Amino acid sequence: MLMAFVLLLSSCASSRQTTTQPDLSSNNGTGVRKDGMNKTTKGGLIGAGGGAVAGAILGRVIGGGRGTAAGAILGAAVGGGAGALIGRKMDKQAQELQRDMANAKVERVGEGIKITFDSGILFDTNSSALRPASQADISKLAATLQKYPDTNVLVEGHTDSSGSDAINQPLSENRAQAVANGITAQGVAASRITTKGYGSSQPVGDNTTAEGKQANRRVEVAIFANEKMKKAAEAGTL
Repeated sequence: MLMAFVLLLSSCASSRQTTTQPDLSSNNGTGVRKDGMNKTTKGGLIGAGGGAVAGAILGRVIGGGRGTAAGAILGAAVGGGAGALIGRKMDKQAQELQRDMANAKVERVGEGIKITFDSGILFDTNSSALRPASQADISKLAATLQKYPDTNVLVEGHTDSSGSDAINQPLSENRAQAVANGITAQGVAASRITTKGYGSSQPVGDNTTAEGKQANRRVEVAIFANEKMKKAAEAGTL
């Protein structure tokens, strides 16, 4: 599949390059990791015409196993100078999210942001009702989304492989929707948010181990530019 993807990119503009970003945090969870190239510059390197399908492939093949949320972000990229401007906006937003959300992992990916919640923090076992303790993080996420209104949001639910698809699929869908509902209850427009449940089909850990199963029980949130932000970036007015 990787060779096919290389050929796909070769058929696009020869100057097009694609990259993903590492975790925003340093090893101690504070500050910005130094990797030789800042996130704004890397945003400018993402191919302008890869599209959602190529982005989804990138998210799985070279995105370090970071899954479908990363793919959605990469698929929405515009690249070039506009991508660099969007990246600058996302750098600031990601730093604020990381500062305010102690119970979530915040990563800069391409021209967007990926947030990962351990489902154990948000939900009780086999439940899709948000735990009261999770409301603080949901409220902080919603506040940041309101501060930066020119973004779209994808919320994805994932489970481990315990149980059947008949249980896991609706559970993942309901958990994604519960997070979306928690965000919109804080005043974020529902039109900005899309939800998707994947059941156990997109693992990031080994389902034969307790640690792997815990990693797979998660909710991922992808934040990326909407059309208004993209047009402003392309016009140089962002």
